[in-house]
Amino acid sequence: MSTSKVVLVTGVSSGIGRVTAEQFAAHGCVVFGTVRSLASAAPLPGITLVEMDVRDSDSVPRAIAEILSRAGRIDVLVNNAGVNMTGAVEETSIAEAQLLFETNVFGVMRTIQAVLPQMREQRSGRIVNVSSVLGFLPAPYMGLYSASKHAIEGLSESLDHEVRQFGIHVTLVAPAYARTSLEANSPVAKATLAAYDRERAAVAAAVARDINNAPSPHSVAATIVEAALGKWRMRKTPPGQATLLSRLRRFLPAAPVDASLRKQFGIG
Repeated sequence: MSTSKVVLVTGVSSGIGRVTAEQFAAHGCVVFGTVRSLASAAPLPGITLVEMDVRDSDSVPRAIAEILSRAGRIDVLVNNAGVNMTGAVEETSIAEAQLLFETNVFGVMRTIQAVLPQMREQRSGRIVNVSSVLGFLPAPYMGLYSASKHAIEGLSESLDHEVRQFGIHVTLVAPAYARTSLEANSPVAKATLAAYDRERAAVAAAVARDINNAPSPHSVAATIVEAALGKWRMRKTPPGQATLLSRLRRFLPAAPVDASLRKQFGIG
């Protein structure tokens, strides 16, 4: 029987998820990657694609059961699938917020709840939840996305306490910007208000600039792989901007961090 780690990565159709799946395969892992539609998904050499929609409470356990029937176990779950959205909190409808949370928070819960029975039975496992620097350092006009990542931060820390007794650990990986289609094509809240136009535009310009200058997803993927296969730590940030922001948040007083953020986004 193979001793290779069996890894499940959600959201591998593009960006960070796709590169992460490739890097796990390069490490000799047996890798399954989820996509919402097999019919429209591009093949990923060395990775078995499985159809799964994290928003669908029937789709998730069905996909997990399929993986277990093929591989017999899941050693690592990487919750990467997510969506973004920009807009002032006042502009964002409850329906838009619910859709975002359905993927970013409840989708993560669905996959975790589906894999935990088997991980508990085998008395081992690693769950890696992809958060964001916005999970500890909120940004203007990304309030609901930040809120969803704050939720994942709290959920992950609580979960890790609960599952250590079964030999399972949870890790958070918090990247900054990477050049991906998710970040470059974030939807905007539909019912925009003119009162926010000037600052919203300034923030959008700053974000576009940062994405254009951001590294490729490869360093984020490498951090995820290390978080999954290496020595356990509760939090990991990719090298560069994410690690710098984490240190600033931890060691600087709130006022200069706040002023620096506003200046960076062009609203200071």
